[in-house]
Amino acid sequence: MALRLPAQSASLLSREARPRRRTRVLASSVAAAPAVVTRHTTPAVAVKHSAVSAVCRPSLASVWREIQGAGDWEDLVEPLDPLLRDEIVRYGELVVACYKAFDLDPASKRYLNCKYGKKSMLREVGMADAGYEVTKYVYATPDISIPTQTGTCCSRWIGYVAVSSDEAVRRLGRRDILVSFRGTVTNTEWIANLMSSLTAARLDPHDPRPDVKVESGFLSLYTSDDSSSKFSSGSCREQLLSEVSRLINKYKDEELSITLAGHSMGSSLALLLGYDLAELGLNRDGSRREVPITVYSFGGPRVGNSGFKERCEELGVKVLRVVNVNDPVTKLPGVFLNENFKVLAERYELPWSSSCYAHVGVELALDFFKMQNPVCVHDLDAYIGLLKCPKVAEVKKNGADLVSKAMKFLNHQSFDAWRWQDAAMQVGNLVQSLGI
Repeated sequence: MALRLPAQSASLLSREARPRRRTRVLASSVAAAPAVVTRHTTPAVAVKHSAVSAVCRPSLASVWREIQGAGDWEDLVEPLDPLLRDEIVRYGELVVACYKAFDLDPASKRYLNCKYGKKSMLREVGMADAGYEVTKYVYATPDISIPTQTGTCCSRWIGYVAVSSDEAVRRLGRRDILVSFRGTVTNTEWIANLMSSLTAARLDPHDPRPDVKVESGFLSLYTSDDSSSKFSSGSCREQLLSEVSRLINKYKDEELSITLAGHSMGSSLALLLGYDLAELGLNRDGSRREVPITVYSFGGPRVGNSGFKERCEELGVKVLRVVNVNDPVTKLPGVFLNENFKVLAERYELPWSSSCYAHVGVELALDFFKMQNPVCVHDLDAYIGLLKCPKVAEVKKNGADLVSKAMKFLNHQSFDAWRWQDAAMQVGNLVQSLGI
């Protein structure tokens, strides 16, 4: 990939002098120097940069706070900064590990759980060099009673908590606490996804904030408990708050970051956890300094209303949303009642504005596969494959020929067959039912 221009390298080194702004990027690709269209909610401000050599690419350890969103990724997504691109891909692959390790064989003793032990999981899925040590498996329970292959709804493995190794700390510039969530796979999870009704989050008992509302299905998945589960104790929320707090306390004297990564439904859980940690003030180290929280969302739906969005921003929860503009899941819930329909003529707030869903954070919008192919539009492997593909920038210019080449590129990747089948069936049904 081409090296960054001098002004762009300087942007990583002189961020403190800049005002913050929210950015939405719509691009046909994320390869080096793609064409982009950017929309800002505040006027752009010209800033004078110091001269930096084009060959002097900063190390991740020296600019990790910027890569994690300290400046709302200003000037890092237009075009996509090489360091940020690498981090997006890296965290995306750590989410893919959840899918590869999830046991979907009804005949298996570990059905709906992880196929491997914590010490060997990353190695078994081909990520032995990821630089993380898995510390806890996380389980969630959809609060829906419908029959499954093994009876009624039960707790199932949803992801894992990990912490960067000593060797990785030197490269990352800090001790990274990672929580990785897979997306929707089972029928009960799809039903939970489609509940589409807002309810007050009320995660802080001392300050309920009734104006902060989230989608009821996601909240149920996050807070429900299955007392009969032999693999976990407590709700998904209780497991996560306990483990993240334990790790913060263990490494309280080090430089820390909290990274939450998820795909589809998993991105919703990641955002709920990020909000929860910040609202409760649990992201504090031994010196009571705030530990930065960053959410990497892949193909994520809306999670809450505008009150939830505003509160996440107040708390400093940074969210980078990687979406395919043709992915219907990213338009849900709130197909009609969303952030685009709560204000009239950009001046008058409509009565139902508090009931409108709103996306949180900065959006990196990819535009691929306009061929009504549901196998690809929501698949995480497709997202990551296209982020890696050096020729994607030409797709919009050259049309179907390069789309065909990109599909051949993806077909040569080692993807699990059941994931493609599941994506085709579930997203296809979703597109058909919504008429999108």
